[in-house]
Amino acid sequence: MAGSGGTIAVAGTARPEDSGTVAELLAGGRRVRPVGGGTKLAWGSPGDPPELLVSTERLDAIVEHNAGDLTVVLQAGVPLAAAQERFAAAGQRLCLDPPDGSGRATLGGILATGDTGPLRHRYGGVRDLILGVRVALPDGTVARAGSNVIKNVAGYDLAKLMCGALGTLGVICEATLRLHPLPEQTVTVAGRAAGPGVLAAAARLLAGRALELEALDLRWDGPAAGGSVLARAAGRTAPGTARAVAALLREAGTETEIHEDDDPLWAEQRARQRPEHHGAVVRVAGVPGDLERVLAAAESAVARAGLGLAWVRLPGDDPERLAALRSALHPAACVLQDAPEPLRAAVDPWGLPEGPELDLMRRVKARFDPGRICNPGRYAGGI
Repeated sequence: MAGSGGTIAVAGTARPEDSGTVAELLAGGRRVRPVGGGTKLAWGSPGDPPELLVSTERLDAIVEHNAGDLTVVLQAGVPLAAAQERFAAAGQRLCLDPPDGSGRATLGGILATGDTGPLRHRYGGVRDLILGVRVALPDGTVARAGSNVIKNVAGYDLAKLMCGALGTLGVICEATLRLHPLPEQTVTVAGRAAGPGVLAAAARLLAGRALELEALDLRWDGPAAGGSVLARAAGRTAPGTARAVAALLREAGTETEIHEDDDPLWAEQRARQRPEHHGAVVRVAGVPGDLERVLAAAESAVARAGLGLAWVRLPGDDPERLAALRSALHPAACVLQDAPEPLRAAVDPWGLPEGPELDLMRRVKARFDPGRICNPGRYAGGI
């Protein structure tokens, strides 16, 4: 089975149709790797070779769409693109927009990797949108947590814990998520500048105003080409908000353009979070004040300007480039998010030093998966 950066060779693939069967497979004791659409197999450490792939392709039902309450219950194998079409027919959307040029990315995979896109600026990440979860655990049980559930599992916020855990604690089988209305219109203002200092200052100016922007991103094309601040307004007030944004960006020293047909612009911005050909992407997590330093150290990058998150492209698979970037941006966390397998095998993709944070992660892993059944070795510290 191919991923965006490599392949997985295993003895076989199971395609369960319900969460109980997933739990039975985990209880069998073989090393398991959950797989959705196969779009993020090159994330994290290579890990221990799996003995069984557990595909969620048959867990593909939209169980319950409560349009009046703006909630939905979906199985993990539902492709996000297909779900969005269903929600759009009711004038709604799930405010998750991670890069997905293939249309194969599933809800389970997006939740397990914590993947997000530009809408995170206003609506938050997967942990902010998830209300409940049904998960198969390595001991062969099925646990539920969140909405309409009285008892949680050992005091853990199980729904949020599974988000971003890369399938190392259990297999997400079903999730309850919050929806939002589709906006009537969107307008994006782009402010171009040659230097990272001007762009970062312009983004801080917008982030500090009560503009209720749907997205606020930076795009950096390198020292020769410069970059842009991208600010998207949505809803009935979008045109007026865009005019106010354009005035602020001109005040900050950028050349501005207003895009009313802005979907292609944001599709390109999302795509830039993913590597091209055999390159790699490093996810940088810092604070908004770090963004000038991030752009100055990058040949190409995108960033959520109000959140301090950035995705920096690394050409090729040279470990020295990663080391130089981490040194330049310390103490910001630089995770090799998506990369060819030779690079992931040659370095520690996570870069998390030994200490209390890693100790806590290991204790959680031991609590949920003492037999190291679920994706062993994929997470930080060999978890």
